[in-house]
Amino acid sequence: MTAPILSFDHVDFAYRTDRPVLTDVSLAIAAGESVGLVGESGAGKSTLLQLALGLRTPSSGAVRFEGTPLPTRRGSLRGFRQAVQPIYQDPFSSLDPRMKVGDAIAEPLRSLGAEGDRRARVAGLLADVGLPADAAERFPEAFSGGQRQRIAIARALAPSPRLLLADEPVSALDTSVRMQVIDLLRTLSDERGIGMLLVSHDLTIVAALCTRIAVLDGGHIVEVGKTADVLSQPQHPYTARLLASVPRLKA
Repeated sequence: MTAPILSFDHVDFAYRTDRPVLTDVSLAIAAGESVGLVGESGAGKSTLLQLALGLRTPSSGAVRFEGTPLPTRRGSLRGFRQAVQPIYQDPFSSLDPRMKVGDAIAEPLRSLGAEGDRRARVAGLLADVGLPADAAERFPEAFSGGQRQRIAIARALAPSPRLLLADEPVSALDTSVRMQVIDLLRTLSDERGIGMLLVSHDLTIVAALCTRIAVLDGGHIVEVGKTADVLSQPQHPYTARLLASVPRLKA
């Protein structure tokens, strides 16, 4: 059996001597699969994403990439960094205002030592996210929030990743452009076979993008299942309360 591209195996985590933020978390994401991680603020979603990125180390348990525990030394994460790319919540702070868009998109290629025509690669990535090639010569301040998130997505796609880790990728955007970015992420995932771990408190977004949902409450995963099953017949009271708070998802 092929190992999941990313898995959490009985992961615990606490900040220093504080109470645990995550307790006995187990979750696996298969290659090409889109999984939504949902829960209220403080549930531990962002911490789990930091562990998934190798930015923090579990207090116990393991985070595995293709069956192998993530190395604890940053310098040993190069192959992982190429295969797994983040998309952050705020498109205004995730782009360096002093760096031209083309340079920002090409940065992962430079840091990973990728060869080839980077200018042509950047132009292709901009086209993939619906932006013109001349956007490469402009600075982030020239673009709207939705366009900046498209730029951030292009940057994440630059090293041809196999998995995207998306942290509330549309929550900072106006309602009018959220669905445009969601449609873009869905299209890119379908066309390229890229997996996704989507962290969100918004079940409508997860329903639009993910085939499976994991529900996190107080640092515990309380329910995992196919999106349609969880939304139509939640098995845990906490999941039912989450659904009840979203009018469009009420039974």
